[in-house]
Amino acid sequence: MKSTCFAPGGKKTLSRRALGGSLARFTLGAAVAAGVFSAGALSSSAVQAAEKITIAALTFVSSSPLFIAQEKGYYADEGLEVEFKFFRAAQPVAVAIASGDADFGVTAFTGGFYNLAAKGALKVIGAQSREEPGYDFSAYLASNQAFDAGFTSVEKFPGRSFGMTQTGSSFHYMIGQLADKRGFDLGEINLKPLQSVPAMIGALKSGQIDSMIIPAHIAKGLDKAGAAKIIGWVHQETPYQLGGLFTSAKNIDERREIVEKFVRAYQRAAGDYNEGMNALDGSGNRQFGAKADELIPMINKYVGPKPTAAKTKAGAPFIDPKGRLDVGDIYKQVAWYQERGMVAKSLNPADIIDLSFIEGHFNLP
Repeated sequence: MKSTCFAPGGKKTLSRRALGGSLARFTLGAAVAAGVFSAGALSSSAVQAAEKITIAALTFVSSSPLFIAQEKGYYADEGLEVEFKFFRAAQPVAVAIASGDADFGVTAFTGGFYNLAAKGALKVIGAQSREEPGYDFSAYLASNQAFDAGFTSVEKFPGRSFGMTQTGSSFHYMIGQLADKRGFDLGEINLKPLQSVPAMIGALKSGQIDSMIIPAHIAKGLDKAGAAKIIGWVHQETPYQLGGLFTSAKNIDERREIVEKFVRAYQRAAGDYNEGMNALDGSGNRQFGAKADELIPMINKYVGPKPTAAKTKAGAPFIDPKGRLDVGDIYKQVAWYQERGMVAKSLNPADIIDLSFIEGHFNLP
């Protein structure tokens, strides 16, 4: 643009003024031209200097603010150029941040996440989704075979098999919380780590496992297709802070300005998501309007498998409009993992949370 727009026009203007013989006008023209050149150079430099960041996430509706921020140009507004890395389980997302393969992550909290954070590798800086009463997100699913054999409600989990990604995963935590609430021993459930969500889905559909917990955009599709049965919702049993927004301790120490820019973009997108996807009508039912219709194509560009507007609406979790955390619940999660030997007793949750990037977090200890 500099050579085709400014330079030819600039040269012609200066030439005419020089030939006119007016030194004052020449000087003014040159100064203006220099000013235009300087602004153009700065603009070009700013574009070239866009800071590249990598974001690790799952292709779930709960990652929506990440996708909205990209599609609406909020990262670009902050001078950030984004690359996404997608994974099929929460634990690899945390590993990607800890190893330096990604700069920011958004996913569910896990025992593995807390162990990495305990080593000083990770810091929680904001919230992803949470299990909020009234918002269907994580469903308890039974296989058709198990359902037909009487596994029709959540109190019937004892004696059944349960598929999850890994030991210490968010799925492990959620079934553990249900056991605590319902008063049965988690050891009465046959836990089967299957390493990925697709493997869980395949095992449930084929009857190799009796049950699993899965996000609603998948759960409702399986239920509607007759491939499995929804027998309850996590938000009805054990609401909690499901996931978070996090980065490396190194990023906070060495690239704080970049972290601040990322958080601002994320918060703008979370606010948009809240307006379109979190609204409830007077009866407490989800209300989707024109704002949701605008956002859903942006979200579905990244969500899998085979997303539709109906699936996305059915599985849209609650996401705080400012990315604020239920901090006390993180303390509760850490204690649960510690009691079961999955997280070091020495971990102090305060050491892995940085509340300085977002104001107004909830339930502070």
